[in-house]
Amino acid sequence: MLWQGRRESGNVEDRRGMSGGGIAVGGGIIGAIFLIVKFLLGGGDPSQLPQQLPQETGAMTAEEKAKDDERASFVKVVLADTEDVWAELFRKMGRQYQDPTLVMFRGATESGCGYASSATGPFYCPSDNKLYIDLSFYQELQEKFNATGDFPMAYVVAHEVGHHIQTLLGISEKMSRMRQQMSEGEYNKYSVKMELQADFLAGVWARYEQNKNLLQPDDIEEALAAAAAIGDDRLQKQAQGYVVPESFTHGTSEQRVYWFKKGYQTGDINQGDTFNDPSLN
Repeated sequence: MLWQGRRESGNVEDRRGMSGGGIAVGGGIIGAIFLIVKFLLGGGDPSQLPQQLPQETGAMTAEEKAKDDERASFVKVVLADTEDVWAELFRKMGRQYQDPTLVMFRGATESGCGYASSATGPFYCPSDNKLYIDLSFYQELQEKFNATGDFPMAYVVAHEVGHHIQTLLGISEKMSRMRQQMSEGEYNKYSVKMELQADFLAGVWARYEQNKNLLQPDDIEEALAAAAAIGDDRLQKQAQGYVVPESFTHGTSEQRVYWFKKGYQTGDINQGDTFNDPSLN
């Protein structure tokens, strides 16, 4: 993706330098205690605490910091591009787009949806209209999921912005109401549709990036490889050796690739009604 030297979004909270990612008041120990209390009060399994707490990694070297700052700049440019694309698409729909805020953190931080840690992965919180990303996920995409290049991270940002679009269009609120009336298994089916629609919207954004000649030859293939790498079926197979379809919440590798590709090929937000697609029932 052609990004260097281009506009960076100003809708960013950089909490990377804050103790405990912005949740620790008075030092790391207090921050850790705060995390433990919140986790347990939320019904968390005590045996999972070690995985939830941020790990101390020590001070970054100058080279590591430079790479991290470069990743931060890249994410800011991608966010700026999503602002431009969705502002124009909303204008065509007769609506006004409201920019989300992106929070970059390291280790753990507080959000409107509870605390977030590096183990949580990138997510969007509809309560405060913010995207939360620990930039270490950039490395994880490359090292753990073999998603090479920079565009997989662009896809991740665009996917989370897709959830912001769903919030602005009232879809997230409907999902929240439905969740109170369904069993976990029933709700999971709708969660898959929600996530696949966010993949579709990320693809729509990518189409407009292509129309502006901002993408490089391998970018879309990189995004498709990333979508396939984080499908529920592949992740479960890698983690436990078998899959449990009724527990899927994001969709299979094939589904994630299909919906991103459909968004990219059509560039039409009206083609992404995953909730009424017969293949997902």
